[in-house]
Amino acid sequence: MPGNEVTEPQPRCVLPFEAVPSEISLLRRAAAKQLSRWGVSAAAEEAELLVTELATNVLKHVGEGAAATLVLERRDGRLRVEMHDRSETVPVLRAGGWESECGRGLHMLEALTEDWGTALTAVGKSVWCEVRVDSAGLCPRIERATEVLERYGNRVATPISGRYGRVCMKDAAIALIADLLHWTAACGGDPDGVLDQAQARYEGEVAA
Repeated sequence: MPGNEVTEPQPRCVLPFEAVPSEISLLRRAAAKQLSRWGVSAAAEEAELLVTELATNVLKHVGEGAAATLVLERRDGRLRVEMHDRSETVPVLRAGGWESECGRGLHMLEALTEDWGTALTAVGKSVWCEVRVDSAGLCPRIERATEVLERYGNRVATPISGRYGRVCMKDAAIALIADLLHWTAACGGDPDGVLDQAQARYEGEVAA
């Protein structure tokens, strides 16, 4: 894959590529490697998912073999992911949500990122998004879940460290999920349906 992957930690990384399936997998791994160099490898899973969606959108909507560029930039406690291509057609978020194959990537950007947007450039357009990373490099989604579990019902007084801490957090997660299912039923919802939707979303993100 052609590119200017840096060998020393830098706040910005530029990775040109061609929109073909084999290049996308290489691009995803290159992004994860760069985040590791920056000390934010805990956010790699989320970033790889976003890179995959953005690159796949280029493949689907600009065309196979199209020239594109991924730009990664860490600034102000956030990781910015930009995808540049040579098409001036700006994507639009449409109704249909995650169930709609058309526009699924944009709905994912909206759901998983702090902010996202599009911009026309001198040679085409860019689609960008930002996710928050703290000084320890924690993925914000995992960070939020940890915070909730540690505070939930004062059940956990031990931080995530060691075997006992992991057991406590697991028990808190099970209790929280059970209570959410009770709440769903009390509101007239279908607990099994909620579990199925959550599982489908999780599996879709992991598979991507």
